[in-house]
Amino acid sequence: MTRTDHASPVDTTAIGSPPNDKEGSSATLYSPAERRRRDESRWTLVQGILAPVQFVVFLISLGLVIRTLATGEGAFAADLSIVIKTMVLYAIMVTGSIWEKVVFGKWLFAPAFFWEDVFSMAVLALHTLYLVMLFSGIGTVEQRLGVALAAYATYVINAGQFLWKLRMARLEGSAHKAVPA
Repeated sequence: MTRTDHASPVDTTAIGSPPNDKEGSSATLYSPAERRRRDESRWTLVQGILAPVQFVVFLISLGLVIRTLATGEGAFAADLSIVIKTMVLYAIMVTGSIWEKVVFGKWLFAPAFFWEDVFSMAVLALHTLYLVMLFSGIGTVEQRLGVALAAYATYVINAGQFLWKLRMARLEGSAHKAVPA
């Protein structure tokens, strides 16, 4: 759920994104102007900082959730860690949307990140459902933590989407740099 790649175009059709409508570059992740905006945007750095922070919070929280489910102890710590993880998720989603607006001119669902954004909505929905359950007293601790685990599973898939996109962008960037201008 981060958009921090600092590389050149990628053939997004190979990784499941809808075709871009960029004139003359239907298979690129970024047009030259978008790449320049990405590289100049402070939001790229913000995303680059928030992504690993979110991952560390996720790992700690996952450990606390599993401990609570296995032993029945530490429910408060698990709940608190999930709330923190959700707040970091909201922060990365808001700043990612700003980043997308700066780079692509759309708040969400820019063709280059369409499927990542679609899946991000599922991640947000599950994390938000957990918060609703927690603050409304809906369900048992185990049911809430089950929703949290589902949210975390979707987060891992979504993070994988962004890592794959980053990898493809870097590979394409390496190939692009090898060709003289």
